[in-house]
Amino acid sequence: MKSLKRFLIPALLCLPLAAQLQKTTARPALLPAPIQVQWKEGYFKMSSSISIGFQHDSLKGLALQLKIALQQKGLPALNILQSSGKPKYTGIQLSIEPGLSENKEAYRLKVQPGYIRLEGGTREGIYRGIQSLLQLVQDGNLVPACEIEDQPAFSWRAFMVDVGRNYQSLEQLKQQIEVMAAYKLNLFHFHLTEDLAWRWQIKAFPALTDATHMERWKGKYYTRDEILELERFCRERFITMVPEIDIPGHSKAFTRAMGTDMQTDSGVAILKIILKEIAEQYPFRWLHIGGDEVKVRNKNYLKESASYVHGLGLSTLAWDPGAELDVSTVRQLWMREGVKENGSRYVDSRHLYLNHMDPLESVTTIYQRKLGNREKGDSSLLGATLCIWNDRNVKDEKDLLLMNPIYPGMLAFAERVWRGGGTSGWITNITLPNDSFQLFEKRLMTHKTLYFQNKAFPYASSSLQWKLIGPFHNGGQLSKVFAPEIQSPESMPSTQTIRGGTLVLRHWWDPAVKGFLDSPQENTTWYASARFYSNRADTVAAWIGFQNISRSMAGAPPPEGAWDLRGSQLWLNEHKIEPPQWNQPQGSVNLETPLTNEGYEYRLPTPVFVKKGWNQLLVKLPVGSFKSESWNNPVKWMFSFVFLREDFMAQNQSR
Repeated sequence: MKSLKRFLIPALLCLPLAAQLQKTTARPALLPAPIQVQWKEGYFKMSSSISIGFQHDSLKGLALQLKIALQQKGLPALNILQSSGKPKYTGIQLSIEPGLSENKEAYRLKVQPGYIRLEGGTREGIYRGIQSLLQLVQDGNLVPACEIEDQPAFSWRAFMVDVGRNYQSLEQLKQQIEVMAAYKLNLFHFHLTEDLAWRWQIKAFPALTDATHMERWKGKYYTRDEILELERFCRERFITMVPEIDIPGHSKAFTRAMGTDMQTDSGVAILKIILKEIAEQYPFRWLHIGGDEVKVRNKNYLKESASYVHGLGLSTLAWDPGAELDVSTVRQLWMREGVKENGSRYVDSRHLYLNHMDPLESVTTIYQRKLGNREKGDSSLLGATLCIWNDRNVKDEKDLLLMNPIYPGMLAFAERVWRGGGTSGWITNITLPNDSFQLFEKRLMTHKTLYFQNKAFPYASSSLQWKLIGPFHNGGQLSKVFAPEIQSPESMPSTQTIRGGTLVLRHWWDPAVKGFLDSPQENTTWYASARFYSNRADTVAAWIGFQNISRSMAGAPPPEGAWDLRGSQLWLNEHKIEPPQWNQPQGSVNLETPLTNEGYEYRLPTPVFVKKGWNQLLVKLPVGSFKSESWNNPVKWMFSFVFLREDFMAQNQSR
C-alpha cells in the first residue's frame, strides 16, 4: 500500500479542500470542461458505508487509486470489491464498455443520489474520468448529480520541458507531470540534450555527462535509473514520455565530449551506438530527433537517422522547419504555417512557447488558439505541444515555475487541446464582450485557489475595462506631453474598450502575432484609462509592468527610475506611481545573467493607495522605433496592471 501512495492520482487533486471551496449550491468548476454535461437535482454523499466496485481485474488498480485519492481529500476510507452489472448498492462503479466510443480516452460519468457509475472504453478512459470525478467532490463529501459524456478533440496533448539548458530535479519534474495528469494531458516531451549540456546518461560514453563538457549546471544529468523512474511515473498516469536527442543541431556538448561533430562518419557511428542503447534499455515508443536550426551537409542525414531509429522499433518526431524528413516522421511545427509534404502528420507548437509569453497574456493567447487551425484532430493533425524553453540561466530551478506561466498556461492549454475549437490567428488580448473567456477565467481562478496554494501560479484575473486614447505623434520624443495628461481622460473619445491584466498594443512578432492595434505606428504615444470603485480607502497590492523580458532573449533591464526603455508612466488619481528599485538597472544583456526582479510576477507587488469611491487610472504608452538595437532585445509594446486582492476586484465585476 505504501508504494501505491506515492503515485497514480495527481497530487493536486488529492489536497484537502481549501476553506474557500464552493458551496453546495454552486456547480463545481470542471477543467477542462467536458464536451457534454447535464446537471441534475441532488447529491451523492461519500461515506464509509459505500464501496468502489469494478467489473474486470484490470480495473482493480484504478479502484485503488480512486480510494487513495478520496482519502487524501479527507474522505472516509472506502471498500473495494469486484462486482458485475450495474450497481445495486450505494457505491461507485467502474466499468469497461468497449462500445462506448472509438476514442480510447472517452468516458461516461453518471452521478445519482444513490450511486456513481464511471464507464470508459479503456482503462485510459476510466482514468480520465476519475480526474473529472475528483473535481466534482465538494464540501468535503458531496458530489453533485450530473451526467457527463466526454472525449478529447485531439489525441496528442503534450507538455515539453527543456532540461538541457536548465536542469530540473526529479521532484520538480514529477510535480509538473502530476498537474499534467490532473488536467488530462497525455504526453511528456523531455528535451535532454543541448549545446550547453548533454543530460542523458549513456553507459557506452560516460564522457557525454562529464561535468567538464557542460557549460551550465555542471555535473547535473539523469541516470538510467532516474529516467526509467520518470518514465514509469508517467506511464502510471497514462502519460507517454517522448525523450528528445537533438540530431544534428544543438549538439556542441556532443562534440566537446566525443571530439567529433555529429555529422562526421565517426559521429554517426557514435550516434548509432547511443540510439541502440536507448532502444534496448528503455521502454520508449517515441524518440524526438530534433533536426532544427542547423546546417545539414548531407540532405539525407536526418532521413537516415530516422530510418535507423525506426529499425530499432521506435517512432520519430522532428522539428519543422528543419532538415529534410521522411514521411513517417511526425513534424512538430514551430514557425511556418504547415508541412509541405502530402501525407505527413504533425503537431502544433507555434506560438506555444511559455518562455516568450507574459504570464497574464499567456492565458488569453493560449485559450483563444485554434490549434493547427483545425477544430479538432484528424489523420494529419494529431494535436499540439506546449513548450518551455528557458534559454536564460536561472539561480534556482523553482524560478523556472515562477518566471514562466507554467501552470496557468498549462491549464489554458488543457482546456483548448481537450475541447478543440478556438479562434484563427495568434491573438494576445481579449476583446469585449467575451463571455466564454470570462467563464473560463472564473474556473481557472477557482482551481488556483483549490489546488495551487503551494505552487507558483503567476496569474490574476482583472475586471478593469480600459479605453484607449490615441494615437498622438511624438516625433521620436517619448516624453512629449499630450492632452490626456492635461485634461480628464474620461472626457476624451476612445478608440476601443478592452479588458485584461496585460494589454499588448504591438507584439514583437507583429503582424503574425496580433496586438490591439490593427495598424501600429512608430513614434506614437497612446494612453489607456480605467475607472474602478472601492468600498473603502485602502492600500492594495498590484502587479505593474511595462515590458516582459523573454526568458529566451537577452532583454535589457530598464534604467533606474524608469518602468521601461520607452518612457512609459502610470498615474492613479493623478498621483504618479514610481517604478521599483531594480536589482540590475541596465545591467548586463546576456543569457548567463539570471533575472531577479525585472518581471512583476517574480518581484514584490507594488502597493498602491486607493480612495473610497471612484478611482482613475491613466497609463502613458509611448514608443519610438519598432526596430531594436539587437534582435535579442525586441520591442514589445505593452503594459500590465492588475490588483491581487480577489475581493477588491469583485467589487467591480458587478458594476
